[in-house]
Amino acid sequence: MLVHRAGLEITRDAFKRRFVYQVKRHGIDTVLDIGANTGQFGRLLRQAKFAGRIHSVEPVQSAFDQVVTAAAGDRLWSVQRAAVGDRTRPLRVQEEVAATTVDEVVTAEMLEPERTLLNIDVQGYEREVLAGAAKTLSSFRGLRTQMSLVSRYQGQALLPEIVDLLARSGFELWLVEPGLSDRHSRRLLQLEGVFFRGQGGD
Repeated sequence: MLVHRAGLEITRDAFKRRFVYQVKRHGIDTVLDIGANTGQFGRLLRQAKFAGRIHSVEPVQSAFDQVVTAAAGDRLWSVQRAAVGDRTRPLRVQEEVAATTVDEVVTAEMLEPERTLLNIDVQGYEREVLAGAAKTLSSFRGLRTQMSLVSRYQGQALLPEIVDLLARSGFELWLVEPGLSDRHSRRLLQLEGVFFRGQGGD
C-alpha cells in the first residue's frame, strides 16, 4: 500500500485482483460477456478464481470457435454466437450473423441482472449495446466497458457520453484500467471502466 489517508487507498494490487474482489463484494455471481472475442475475459475471470456463471456472446465465427474451446468442460460457462446491438436484425461483422440485444439475452438465458455484471467489449458499438438494454440496464449490479478518449470509430460514443449515460441509469465509476495508448505520443486513447450501482458498501 502506498497511501492510506482519509479512508482512501492507493495500492499496487493487480487490476484483476481488485476487480474480482469488487465483483464478490457487490454480490455478483454471474457475468454476461458481450463481445467475448476469443474468451480472454472469461479466462481471466477463471484465473482470478471467479466461480460463478459466465455467458459469452461473440459474432465472429473464428473467434467464437475459440471461446467454445476455452469454455469446454466448464459447466458454468455458456457460449452464444450472435452480434449484440440495439435491435434484432441480421448484421455483418466480417460475416453475416444473427443479431440480438442484451434484453433478449437476459430473458433467453434467464439471467438475474441484480446479481450480474455486464461486460461490454464491442469496438465502438457501446451506445448500441446499451440501447439494446433499455429494459434491464438499470437492474444490472455492475458493468465493465471500454471507453475511448478520442474517436477511433465513426459515430462512436466517447468516455463523457458513456459515463453520463450510465450515471443516469444509477451507476458509479469505481475502477479504471488504462488500455490502448498511442505508441508515439504515449497518449492514452482507451481505457476500461468498471461501474457499480449506487453505494456498494463501506
